[in-house]
Amino acid sequence: MNETIEGILSHYSVRDFTDQALTENEIALLVKSAQAASTSSFVQAYSIIGVSDKKLREELSVIAGRQDYVVKTGQFFVFVADLSRHYEIGKARGVDTESLSSVERFLVATVDATLAAQNMAIAAESMGLGICYIGGIRNNLAKVSDLLHIPDYATPLFGLTIGHPTTSSEPKPRLSTDIVYHENQYQPQNMEDFKKYDATIRDYYEARTGGKRVEGWTDQIERGLRHTTRQDIKAFLASKNLGIK
Repeated sequence: MNETIEGILSHYSVRDFTDQALTENEIALLVKSAQAASTSSFVQAYSIIGVSDKKLREELSVIAGRQDYVVKTGQFFVFVADLSRHYEIGKARGVDTESLSSVERFLVATVDATLAAQNMAIAAESMGLGICYIGGIRNNLAKVSDLLHIPDYATPLFGLTIGHPTTSSEPKPRLSTDIVYHENQYQPQNMEDFKKYDATIRDYYEARTGGKRVEGWTDQIERGLRHTTRQDIKAFLASKNLGIK
């Protein structure tokens, strides 16, 4: 156990921030930390857009389901799977860029962006800041792409809001390690394996909400399975020349 691991294990999402903006130095350090993440074959297939304009944040907040902490926060970042630079290089060098439209290239860019984001998140928390990932921007990727002027061969993936927390909390209990970690081969699981964790999560929600929310993890997953969402993403990615081959 060390300070870094203690910080990682104490993570919880923050959804209430002060109005205090991050300084230019803080933002620069966070971006540098993101850039230090591993990147597949050094392709660095991602971009980060910092959104400080309040009107833009408000529009993104509406898209994300009216999440106020997209607006009231230190800085809002949007992580982009970005192969547009590679397209420009190929075009300038007279190289066929068809391979950029493959599913593999899109996965590489998505992984690159995600690794960078997690580096930024860990750096932010080590600085005493709070973070929350915002997947809600995928509710309307076309609108987000237009608002942020994202070119072809690139797409927004998720947001990351970072700021000064107004309150503190405790980490939400995760699945037990023996469910997540498999040695040498995958170990099949069924509902019996999830009973203990269901009880843990049920108690967590009940205590956290004063009894307003009482459900297990499998209840939450079942609820999600009953609703199909964001069916337009495949077509949108194709319009950006991503993941179609």
